[in-house]
Amino acid sequence: MEFLAFLVRRLLWSLLVLFGLSVIIFTIARVVPGDPARMALGPTASADQVLALQERLGLNLPLYEQYVRFISGLFQGDLGLSLLTQRAVSLDIAAAFPATLELVLVTILLAFAFGVPLGVVAAHWKDRWPDNLVRAIAIVSAVMPSFLIALLLQLLAGYVLKGFPTTGRLPMGLEFNADITGLLLIDGLLRGRLDVVAEAARHVIFPATALALATMGQIARITRASMIDVSRQDYMEASRAFGVPSFLRMFKYQLRPSFVPPLTILGLEFASLIGGAFVVELIFAWPGMAAYGLRAITQKDLNAIMAVVMVSGLFFVIVNLLIDILVGIVDPRIRIRGKRA
Repeated sequence: MEFLAFLVRRLLWSLLVLFGLSVIIFTIARVVPGDPARMALGPTASADQVLALQERLGLNLPLYEQYVRFISGLFQGDLGLSLLTQRAVSLDIAAAFPATLELVLVTILLAFAFGVPLGVVAAHWKDRWPDNLVRAIAIVSAVMPSFLIALLLQLLAGYVLKGFPTTGRLPMGLEFNADITGLLLIDGLLRGRLDVVAEAARHVIFPATALALATMGQIARITRASMIDVSRQDYMEASRAFGVPSFLRMFKYQLRPSFVPPLTILGLEFASLIGGAFVVELIFAWPGMAAYGLRAITQKDLNAIMAVVMVSGLFFVIVNLLIDILVGIVDPRIRIRGKRA
């Protein structure tokens, strides 16, 4: 019951964050100069045509009525009409979001798969050459911008490792409809299309690596610091005094409590990963939300802009909620602290 109350509190805070985000993005979208109806119809459109489109989009209504329509549409899954594609924005988002989601998920997997072991190695050999090497790798990967790494990896794929593609999610000529989850890696496995899985993995590895390096460096540094801190706890001293083997101490008593800080940071990293994914997607011609979002911003497609921001915010909130649950499972003290709060 305590854990359930903890989750309910986190859920209420998440809803409050989404409400604040909706107010902010709606206000920004409305105060930016320029008439979206005029921009959509072009300079040759007549005043009557512009006025008709404004009425169709509800732009002539008072701001509070426009906001109420926006919120009621969100609850019904209606994100409005895109002025660019002349389709429902929900359809555009449904077509583009799975590609971005797959890229971010592979990025997180890579960052955790390499960041945590590097942090463990650095903590175990503290102040020795493996520790210095890991810290150097972490600093270099953290300070290099993802777009620069993406460009370098694309040049590497184009001129050295010619077996790796430089753009897209699948090669031309390979037809596959990812109609289950939208994620090529998962849908390919579910349908037994190993050729699709292999090609999707080849295409995603470099964009995901470009995004993962900075997060990997942060996770390695935080894991190292957390493990060193845990190693100074009394119960670790007691385990050493009782002769518990080193590998058992490290992986059973030291690594689990050290997972909490990297997990917490991972939730915050999702926001920067989604933002960084926009640039990397453009470099690798990844058919995700980047091109759609940028076109919406430059053409002031209000419905598309608000939809992209709200979907990104919802994704961020859901991931952080899941991480809160994971942290509560890994460290019971979090649940107890939440109960007392």
